[in-house]
Parts: sequence; C-alpha cells; structure tokens
Amino acid sequence: MAADLGELLVPFMPTIRVPKTGDRVFKSECAFSYDSPESEGGLYVCMNTFLGFGREHVERHYRKTGQSVYMHLKRHVKEKKTGATSGAFPKRRNGKVFLDLELNRDFNSEDYDFEDEAKLVIFPDHFEIALPNIEELPALVTIACDAVLNSPSAYKKQEPESWEEDIQESRHSRSLRQQDNGVRIRPSGWKCQKCEMRENLWLNLTDGAVLCGKWFFDGAGGNGHALDHYKDTNFPLAVKLETITPDGADVYSFEEEEAVLDPNISEHLSHFGIDMLQMQQRTENGHDTDNNNSPPRSRPSEWEVIQESGSKLKSVYGSGYTGVKNLGNSCYLGCVMQVLFSIPEFQRMYVGNLQRIYDYSPLDPSQDFATQMAKLGYGLLSGQFSKPPMKSELIEQVMKEEYKHQQKGLSPKMFKALVSKGHPEFSSSRQQDAQEFLQHVITLVERNSGGSENPSDVFRFLTEERVQCCQTRRVRYNQRVDYVMQLPVPIEAATNREELLAYEAKRREAEENQRAPPEPVRARVPFTACLQAFTEPDNVPDFWSSALPHPPCVVLNLFIADCCGLRADLSIDVPDFLDLNRFRATGLQTGEEELPNLSPPIVLPEDTRVYMYRTRNSAPEIDEAAVMQLAEMGFPLEACRKAVYYTGNMGPEMAFNWIIAHMEEPDFAEPLSLPSSTIELLPSSASETDPFAAAAAATATPLDNSPPEESVAILTSMGFPRSHTIQALRATNNNLERALDWIFTHPEEEPSDALSDMADTEPTNQAFSSPNSHSDPTLSPDPEADAAGPRVKDGPGRYELLAFISHMGASTMSGHYVCHIKKEGRWVIYNDHKVSLSERPPKDLGYIYFYRRLSSS
Repeated sequence: MAADLGELLVPFMPTIRVPKTGDRVFKSECAFSYDSPESEGGLYVCMNTFLGFGREHVERHYRKTGQSVYMHLKRHVKEKKTGATSGAFPKRRNGKVFLDLELNRDFNSEDYDFEDEAKLVIFPDHFEIALPNIEELPALVTIACDAVLNSPSAYKKQEPESWEEDIQESRHSRSLRQQDNGVRIRPSGWKCQKCEMRENLWLNLTDGAVLCGKWFFDGAGGNGHALDHYKDTNFPLAVKLETITPDGADVYSFEEEEAVLDPNISEHLSHFGIDMLQMQQRTENGHDTDNNNSPPRSRPSEWEVIQESGSKLKSVYGSGYTGVKNLGNSCYLGCVMQVLFSIPEFQRMYVGNLQRIYDYSPLDPSQDFATQMAKLGYGLLSGQFSKPPMKSELIEQVMKEEYKHQQKGLSPKMFKALVSKGHPEFSSSRQQDAQEFLQHVITLVERNSGGSENPSDVFRFLTEERVQCCQTRRVRYNQRVDYVMQLPVPIEAATNREELLAYEAKRREAEENQRAPPEPVRARVPFTACLQAFTEPDNVPDFWSSALPHPPCVVLNLFIADCCGLRADLSIDVPDFLDLNRFRATGLQTGEEELPNLSPPIVLPEDTRVYMYRTRNSAPEIDEAAVMQLAEMGFPLEACRKAVYYTGNMGPEMAFNWIIAHMEEPDFAEPLSLPSSTIELLPSSASETDPFAAAAAATATPLDNSPPEESVAILTSMGFPRSHTIQALRATNNNLERALDWIFTHPEEEPSDALSDMADTEPTNQAFSSPNSHSDPTLSPDPEADAAGPRVKDGPGRYELLAFISHMGASTMSGHYVCHIKKEGRWVIYNDHKVSLSERPPKDLGYIYFYRRLSSS
C-alpha cells in the first residue's frame, strides 16, 4: 500500500509545498465563505497556496489553478455524555491535529467534546488518504502535512497588540507581594493622585496607588502617571478601576507590556478594601449599570437605553438578520457593515454580482477587496448563518431555563485583516471611531470600483461654500464633494440649559468636597438647531455652506467632543422624516458681484512637503521601511523595492496593490533597472539648497502642459488607463498626489479627440486591470448625472430615517457601538452577534444617522 500511495502522489509532488516563514495557513476560514472545520463539509486547505476553501468553493480553486492536493480538516462537535456518576467522559483529542486551530468559542465549554479528523484529498477523483499516515506517505508529503497541521492560524501572525492575541496569566499574579500600608480604595469617585483625570484610572496592586493610564492601553486617554509610577517603583501589576465587576477586571502588566490574567484578582483587590461581589456592575468603559451602594437613579444609563437592556427582546432570524461577532473592540466594524449592506446599491454591487466576483477573483482571494465584500455581504444577507432553533433545541430551552438560544454570528477576521492592513488604528485591537471607519470603507470602495458601479455614490453630495469679502461685499462660490454631513451641535441651544448649569455647579462642589458626583444631566438639543448651525455664516471668515444636490442617501454625524475626544452627553430629537429642499444651494444670486478669480500668494509652512521633479543620475530614493514591511509578508525583496518605487513612495498599501497586479510577470523578482537619467520626487526644501532644482522642475513641465512620462508611468502602473492618467495630471498641474485624488473622484470619461489619438499611438498599461471591476451595463452610474462634473445623483430632498449607529461611552475610542436598522417596517437592533426586534429605538441618542431618499416627494 505504501508503494501505491507513493506512486499515486508522484505526479503531484512538485505542487506540494512545506509552509515557510511568512506563509500564512488559512485553516480556520474559507476564503469565499464562513465555512470552517466545524462546518458540515469541513475545510479544504490547498497544499500549495495554503488557502482554505469550503466544500462548495474548493472545486473553483481546483479549476482555476489546477492544484489537486488538499488537506481536508473536519472537527466533529459532540455533546458530552455523562455516566452513572454524572462524570463526563474525558475529551478525545488527536495530538497532531489542529494544535493551534482557533476553536469555535460557542462550543468551547465543558458540555462538548471535540474529535478532529484530517486527510489528504486528491482532485478531481476525490481520492482520500487518512492522516497521520507517516509510514505510507513520501517523506516530503509527511513533512508538509505536519507543518500545515502544526502551523499557527493565519491571524496569529499579527503584531503583539493584534485583535487575535489570547490573554495569558501574568507570571507575577501568584507571587505578588502587596504592601500593608493601610490604603483603602472607595467604590467610586476615583481621581488620579497626580492630576485631575477621572477616567482611565489604574490601581497598582502592590501599593494601592490610583493613577491615570496612557491612550495606548485602552484608547481612553491619560497622562501616563501609572506607567511613570512603575518606572519609579517596579511594581508590575495594575487593574483598571472602571472595569471591576463580580466577574473580573482588566489587568495590565507593565513589565510584560501586555494585558494579562490574574487568577487571584479577588484577593489582591480585597487587600485594599475592594469587594468584587459588591462592586458596581459596569460596562467596559466604566459606566454604571447597577450599584447597590449608590442612591437610586431617576433615569437609566445610556448603556441600558441604547442596548434596550430592560426589555425582553425577541430574536429574529433569516436573510438580513445575521449578527457579527465582536473580535475584541471591533463593534464599530460590525455596525458600519450592517448598515452598508442594508442599502440596495451595496447589496446589488457585491451580493448581486457574487458569482462574477468569485469567478474573476485573483489567485489569493483573501487579499481581494471585492471578494471579501461579497463574502461578508452574502454572509449577512443569505440567512445561512441565521437560523432559528430547531424543535429539539426549543424543548431543551424549556428543560434548561438558564439556556437561551442565540445567533453565533459571522466572524469577520479575514475582512478585518484586509481592510485594516497598513492602517495604524484599524489594524490594532483598540476601539475605533465608527465614522472614521465608514469613511475608510468608502475610500476603499472608491479605489476598487474602477469602471463598474460605485455603490458609495449613494452618499456623494456637493457642498457649496460661499465666501464674502467684508470690505467689497463681493462673493465667491466653491463646491466640494463630501459623503457625510457634519452637523454641529450648539449646546447653547439646549432646551434644559438651566438644569445643565445647576448640574455643573453641583458637580464642581462634589469634586471640591471629594463626594460622589451627582447624577449626570443630558443636554437636550433640538435637531432644527443643528441644521441651522450647519448653514449659518461663520463669524471669522464670513463663510457658510449648504448641501447640493440631494443624493439617494444622506449620512448625518451628530457629535460634540472636547480636545481630548471626550463625548458630551446629548439627546437630539432626530426626526423620522427629513426635508432638505430648503437647503439646496442656488449659486450666484441676483445682485451679487463675484470676486475676481485671483490666487493669493502661496506661503508654505516649513514642514510642508511640496514635490517637484528634477533629473539626476543618482540612484532613486526608496522608502526602505515600506520595502521591509512588504518583505515581511513573504514577497521577494527586489519586487518590494520595485513596488515602492513605481508607486512613488506613497506607502505600503499602494505598493502592495502593485505587487498583486504584477506578481505573475516573469521579471517580477528581478532587480529594479532604470535608465541613467531618472525623474525623482523631491521635497520643496531641495530648491533652497539646489539652485538647479526649480529650473529642472520647470523644464520637466513643457509649456503645452504635457505630463512628465515618469508620473504617467507611476499612475498607469497602478492600473489606471493612460488617457485618464494624462487627463488627471493635466487637471492638477502634474501634481502626483492631487492627480491620484482626482482619479478617485472623477470617473473615466470619453477621451477627447487629442487624447484618443494619443491612446491609439501610445502603449497602454493595463496590468492592474483590477479583478474587482465587474462592469455591468445595468449597473452604470446615474445616466442623468453631468458627465463633465463631479459624480453625484441628484433628486428630491425628502428622506426617511433608514438606520442609525449609537455609541456608549465617554469617547468614540472606547465604549461600545450598536446599530438600529429599519427593515420591513420595523426597527431591528444589531448588538454584535445578537439580532433582535427593537421595542424602543433610542433615536435621540444616536451618533451617525442614515437617511434614504423617498421615491415620491
């Protein structure tokens, strides 16, 4: 049999690889779906690319690549049986299989048993070889199989603060020596011992010092006095006071530089007079939800109101009612994507084109934006991952009153890894601002929609800015494209102004006397005051703006914070229906005289970097940090250098896109080869030290405004058509960065005759013709849009509230997000993986509001 298996595998031996350093092994999630080893069909891992595929998608990969050998991973989840003495049978586990596989935590309990199975499957005949089979398999195959089975999951090769890292027990927790210094900590009203900070406070478990943290501990802000204290004393462990509940607390080890577990946390806290069982029930950012030691509250907290905690919400299942697992402070992502995929344009673009997107996806679909958007959209809308409990489970619920069936939700690990790649904030484990993430996703949609419908166009609108000279009374009107209307919140317009002033006086008095603060008072601001503030002139530059025209969807952001990002407690009577017709801009009015179109003198600050061109014979300047960042992903070093160079040192993200587009070229890994004379990008300061720089810049731009060929090459290497690139450079005076922005905000138009002639005679680089672009004549942009102007979809100005995202916490960089979406005439609350019918949608406490244009106005 050994000889037979050896002969069977001989033709496929060149395609079987052993994972090397830098190779990611996707053995917990399919690249096209949310299938895993725990799914009914298991997961197939390609033994060449190490990508994972569910049963319905592995055939596609086989047909596209010809790769025949896959490892099939299957985890059998079984409820433990109990014997006569009610003792559970020991867990069965194969020591070589899934050693580092991420378990489905919904089954990670004492009630379930896991039995793992692995085998090689050879396509197209589906011949199966059980593993381990060391004696019968060739040595190379055995080594490759062991390496795949024992390799860490693809998402465990992140930075130390990755959202996938498990928290481990501190080495100091069991040997910590606490000082008997008589320190006793009261249950509330804490303040940093060295400053006035009252949030993000940490209790040192050695001496009981209460000090503020720094932003990178949890994103909440602080002056770093807790860290300074450690440097002075070497007392290693601290607990965040606002997180202490009867269930535990957040502990940080300064010496180990990471969040840790402290199994003795109850004893360590009791040393300073803190009884965990009597502590306030708190949320993750420190807001009270219950406190037996405090006076009765006259109103519930915003956490209870926004999450509708006091109601027995009814769970809903099926298409469009699938939750999203929280990967650890990733609720902002789940809320934004739930809302986006409730909008028909996003549904049509990604879910409606699902098969086309999948069929034309690149060899590594985990790195393709359209594929991962389609995967997430289908997961949320198909209903496959949102099914009601079966009859047997309902009976079990009756038998076990403490058990309540809940959705498991999708785990968007692959999606988060892709959209956050290279971003300093979204790639971290910290809480983020939902509005910033929304704009980040819109930017990615813009970049990856080239040639096909851009679903984010539903948010695009023009803002008209009116500037008036105070002396001549002449005016100028400018327009800019935007996606989110930032409505200011005038606190001075609050209807309960006297109540707010009385609360502030009581709060200051309590602080001076070191008493517990009074119950907060929420400012109630009329929505009409916010709209009025949006269009009122600015007293400093005599400036005002109004929306023009009216897009299919309007996104409103209502938020006010101080310089530290701390959020004000607001209640705004946001309406269900919105009429923006009176805010339509009209341009130059009768009797107004327009300001002359003269540009003021250009004054640049010293740190401003303006790029100019010059010719020189020296080697090109390349951002080596970006090169090394790409090389760490496993790409050849020379290819990384070429990618960074040809994308104009514009960052690893742009260079990564270049790599994906050119990796199949025969000279992909060859050294960068340039002619002796090159055109480089230089900072403006170079002209001060090099008198020839300005002249060189001038000669690089001929009088006919013909763009430098090097700039054209950089942009066309990113996949943009040559004619469109030339048009962008001419429109921006050959400024490379501005030209790139111009391309993203201007769809490709029919070229002029001159450009058409040029396109016929000059080569076109379509190497980066993105597989994301799945053009469909039925999905073309609004035919009524003015092709010569910005891409907008104008219409009537009456809207209905479609969804809103709410934030709980003192800062958008901490706390928790949930969203409410109106579906089938009823409001639904999406709270991570839980999806329920809303009984009292808290529309007055929202953060971001989404309005949909009414079809008949």
